[in-house]
Parts: sequence; C-alpha cells; structure tokens
Amino acid sequence: MKLFIGNKNYSSWSLRAWLVLEHLNIDAQIIPLKLFTENFYSELSGISATKKVPALKDGDFNLCESLAIAEYINETYCNGRGWPKENKKRAHARALSAEMISSFHALRNAMPMNIRAKRWVNIDTAVQKDIQRIDAIFNLASQQKGGYLFGDWSIVDAMYAPVVLRFVTYGVFLSPNAQHYCEHVMQCPILQKWITEALKETDIVPEDEAGIERN
Repeated sequence: MKLFIGNKNYSSWSLRAWLVLEHLNIDAQIIPLKLFTENFYSELSGISATKKVPALKDGDFNLCESLAIAEYINETYCNGRGWPKENKKRAHARALSAEMISSFHALRNAMPMNIRAKRWVNIDTAVQKDIQRIDAIFNLASQQKGGYLFGDWSIVDAMYAPVVLRFVTYGVFLSPNAQHYCEHVMQCPILQKWITEALKETDIVPEDEAGIERN
C-alpha cells in the first residue's frame, strides 16, 4: 500500500489520511510529493483522478479524498475500530467529519495550514463564525473520558487536527474547554512526529504564506 502526500508543512488533507494510517497501525509506504510541481502531477497521473493529495494505492485499487481513504482503511483493515463503538456517537462523528469537508471555507482560506509559521491574520465576520462553530465542536471533548471528541481517538479527530494546527499558527483564542482539546491533540506523539518532520522542510508555497509575523 502507498499513500501519496504533499508537503507536511502545508498539506492539511494529507495529514488527515496519514493520521488515520498511523493511529490505526496500518503499514503503508509514504510517498512525499512537492506541491504544484511537474513531478507532483506526473506521479499522481493514473492514481488520483483529481490530481490532488492524499491519494492511496492499494494493489490495483486507487483512491483519493481524505475521508474516503479513512473509510476504506477502517472497513478493509480495521474492522470498524476507527469510529466510536456506540452507534449514536459514530453517526455524530461521521456528521462532524462531513461538516469539516463541506464547511469552514472562510477559515481555511484565511488561515492555510502552515506549521512553521506564527502569524496574525484578519479575522472577519465569516472567519469568526467558523471559529465559533469549531469551538462548540471542540467542547464535545469535555463531555467524554479520554480527551478526544468522542473519548478515544477516532477518525473525526484526524479530520479536525489540521484546524488545531491552524489555531496554533494564528494564535486563535478559544473557550477553555476547546483550548484544552487543542492542547490534548498537540500532545499526541503521532501528530508531533508529523510536526517535527514539517519543521525540517524548506520549500515555500507562496499562496499558503498568509498573514504577518507575530512573536
């Protein structure tokens, strides 16, 4: 099995799929590609119909899109353990994962994932609305034992991990319970492994260098 990913500093969707593989202990060869280069598109030809990452190659089966990859891994190799066991929690976790994919465009556009940076950006009304909704989602963790959104780690936590990293980069203020969830996520050794490798990268993607420097 191969997982094609983009630059670790910038590629939030790559991070989501990678976290699922790592947390569920699935052995895969990780193929890093530099975003928006000629090699990036040539390597993905025939593997990713959208020419985007992440892209998974499992034998003769190819798949792109983070949540689809997570579902495939979970169903094919993990006997469903990637989602909460209880059916209502599982349904809720899936709904929140779909919300992450379909929503929060203002926040994602204003605050691209950039692990190396510490920046300020303008937070307009649309971005603030997204932050407030995510704050409410992160507060779910305070109702559980285990520190994650539904207690133990699950796929939905992978979907929101890049948002946690954005909040760190751009110094976003959250409610105490939401901040506690972010701190718990940041302490995860698996995520820290990705962060350490991202900090070693030197490539610059200009369109993802938003904001002004902060101390």
